[in-house]
Amino acid sequence: MTPQDATWWKSAVVYQIYPRSFADSNGDGFGDLGGIIERLGYLQALGVDVIWLSPIYPSPQADNGYDVSDYRDIDPLFGTLAEFDVLLAEIHERGMKLVMDLVVNHTSDEHPWFIESRSSRHNPKRDWYIWRDSRAAAEPNNWGSFFSGPAWTWDQVTGQYYLHLFDRKQPDLNWENPAVRKAMQDIMVWWLDRGVDGFRMDVVNFISKARGLPDAPTIPGHQFVIAVDEFVDGPHVHEYLAETTREVFGSRDGQFITVGEMPGVTPDQARLYTDPARGELNMVFQFEHVSVDQSPANKFEYLGLDLVVLKESLYRWQGALADIGWNSLYWENHDQPRVVSRFGDDDPDYWAASAKALATILHGMRGTPFVYQGEELGMTNYPFSSARDHQDLEAVNYYTSVVELSGDEIAALAGLGAMSRDNARTPMQWGPGHNAGFTSGEPWMPVNPNHTWLNAESQFTAPDSVFAHYQELIRLRHELPILVHGDLTPLMAADPQIWAYSRRAPESAILVIANCGREPRAVDVGAEWIGAGLLLGNLPDTPGALTSTSLQLAGWDARIYAAG
Repeated sequence: MTPQDATWWKSAVVYQIYPRSFADSNGDGFGDLGGIIERLGYLQALGVDVIWLSPIYPSPQADNGYDVSDYRDIDPLFGTLAEFDVLLAEIHERGMKLVMDLVVNHTSDEHPWFIESRSSRHNPKRDWYIWRDSRAAAEPNNWGSFFSGPAWTWDQVTGQYYLHLFDRKQPDLNWENPAVRKAMQDIMVWWLDRGVDGFRMDVVNFISKARGLPDAPTIPGHQFVIAVDEFVDGPHVHEYLAETTREVFGSRDGQFITVGEMPGVTPDQARLYTDPARGELNMVFQFEHVSVDQSPANKFEYLGLDLVVLKESLYRWQGALADIGWNSLYWENHDQPRVVSRFGDDDPDYWAASAKALATILHGMRGTPFVYQGEELGMTNYPFSSARDHQDLEAVNYYTSVVELSGDEIAALAGLGAMSRDNARTPMQWGPGHNAGFTSGEPWMPVNPNHTWLNAESQFTAPDSVFAHYQELIRLRHELPILVHGDLTPLMAADPQIWAYSRRAPESAILVIANCGREPRAVDVGAEWIGAGLLLGNLPDTPGALTSTSLQLAGWDARIYAAG
């Protein structure tokens, strides 16, 4: 990566920090900026290039910071602007970059903009949010909130409803108002001038709603519908993003990264969003591959994994963005359960091998890999036993609605255990001792009991650890241009247990292959790979070179070979 490389992010690896669960430096039970500063050496040793922080702005914390009340300060829960400046300087000194999480679709209802907007129908900021009259003494349309119930809340003072696609304390901004767009652009400029290196923009494809806010197609038994087609990829979203990129980054040198979180985005749409000629975004986060084990109507209805369907999804995205645009690669983030428990095998006998295998599969693909805190250790889902264990707003609201509708509470708890966002938010497991070394106080969420053996302290210097495997994967991405730019060809795509593909460049080729199950498998890889040398394996005593077309793979055996 050279200083003038405007596409440096293609060979970079990003590490996401969920600050309240990463490291607590003052003993109040919540992670903070001081804790992050103390652990930068760990991240530098891992080898990542970019640190992405989930929101740390002042917030009532209705949705753990994704309800922002001030975009130009730091919530006292996490520290101060002065501490942020120290963190930023130390990150840069270590050769890494910092990306801020920017919530652009909505604010907190305690943000000064909304306080003004709801004060009067005639307030100058009334049109900064989306207000509508009632319809036949009911909500303006049938849109449902992602957090259960209607996407509209009645305001008694001004006699209208306001739109909130998420919690009622997260009113949607009206991006059709040029003043709103300018205010958001000014916020981005303010942070860039402070030294940050880019933004991950939350649900950014929701910022342009369908004209007239029409009803969504009805679903039997559902009064309110999550109207994806009515607010995803709206009529002006490309215009707004291009304008924002032009106004915010137009005079800068290109050493920045922009990532758009886009639920419901299709591969064809992503090609437009990430086409460099259009000047919108560097990459998007799509959700197709992390929805394959969920019911389309209910994310908490766990269907189980079909590996072929998962492969098809990721391969579809690899193909769609092969010539135009760019992929993000991720298994986990603050909204997803732990991948070892989800797509791998969290039995202690297979936990490490499956964590390494899944990492190998993902990091071998074309795109920018994202590592979520603890993923590099193979952290697993928390053993939830009751509804009281859950704290996430989405989970709590869902369970409450199931109870109110006399639904299946046992199935709901099972679905929450498998899919709840709480799984990703348990404290980082630094060591085997008290509270896993996360805090000296009472942690805001319980620590996973398996921290006594699954922790950073036990893995940091162990040559065969999950952490060490991630280090090697990151090193390979930095050293081998083929992993960044090479073409990808799926192999054995219909096999329900083997995941394999090749990466090719004009003068080199790589084979990535993994057995995604406990049972050993013999695989015919073809004569072209005879003599290929082993770049990386995840099990001890893996043979150093392929001497036969028949490859014997143990359970959760993953390998990367380079053709001679």
